[in-house]
Amino acid sequence: MRLSTGMIYDQQMRGIQTSQASWLKVGEQLSTGNRVNRPSDDAVAAAQAVVVSQAQAETAQYKTARVFATQNQSTEETTLKQVADVVISAQTIVVGAANGVLSDADRSSYATQLEGIRAQLLNLANSTDGNGRYLFAGYESDKAPFVTDASGSTTYDGGLNPITQKVDASRTLTTNHTGKQVFDSLTSSAVKEPDGSTGESNIFTILDTAINSLKVPLDDADQTAVDAEAAKLDIANRGLRNSLNNVSSVRSEIGTNLQELDNLDSKGDDTALNLKTQMSGLVGADTTETISSYTMQQAALQASYTVFQQMSKLSLFQLNS
Repeated sequence: MRLSTGMIYDQQMRGIQTSQASWLKVGEQLSTGNRVNRPSDDAVAAAQAVVVSQAQAETAQYKTARVFATQNQSTEETTLKQVADVVISAQTIVVGAANGVLSDADRSSYATQLEGIRAQLLNLANSTDGNGRYLFAGYESDKAPFVTDASGSTTYDGGLNPITQKVDASRTLTTNHTGKQVFDSLTSSAVKEPDGSTGESNIFTILDTAINSLKVPLDDADQTAVDAEAAKLDIANRGLRNSLNNVSSVRSEIGTNLQELDNLDSKGDDTALNLKTQMSGLVGADTTETISSYTMQQAALQASYTVFQQMSKLSLFQLNS
């Protein structure tokens, strides 16, 4: 078979193009750090990489969700700690006001202190986060959860469902409790009234009971009236004790949630590392091997150029010159 100059030229060009393509491919692997940069590089590995990539995206999404959940729970815990401190102060005042030898002026002074505490609690109950959303309003976080009517009674007007967040594939946590759960609920262990009935759950109503009682003049009252107001203070004292226990119960739940979020974060970090390792095994390039291959392909390409230059001198025109 005779080989023409044109055929020799075409053959050499194809060799150069092949060497150049191989060199460029290894160069791409070296620059990206990936052995598989497109499905045609390794169809099976590319398909498996898509699945792993989706798992990585889901893991990252849950990590972000846990960040927000931790922030919300931490903010709520900080607020409830203040609530607990204020309730304890109210208890101290009510106990002090129950002293039967106090004058009407002393009782009025205690009532004024409780009014200040009530205002503090209402402010805490209507707290907002950094974005202006009400902490204890549930999903109706665009409006104040507690409202006071013309008679001075304060009631809950927020959402009935606490805000929840999915923080892992199979775990959903409460990130914000409702004001109803915090300021208008009783635990199962709540102290009952002497007649066996369930006590008042609304902490603002409880404080109102004590405030109104302390404003009743008793300097010239008979024993019946004195005993009646003392009984009201006892009711308020039990109510505050129950309210504090309820707040403590919510705080305990928050503490458990925060601990679980930490555990889920640790688990998520392990999962992310495992997925990264899997992805690297599927599409990652071995740096040492890739550099070696790059050098070899570069040498092969240079050799192709050299052969082409030498062969080009063997044309019939040059031989006849």
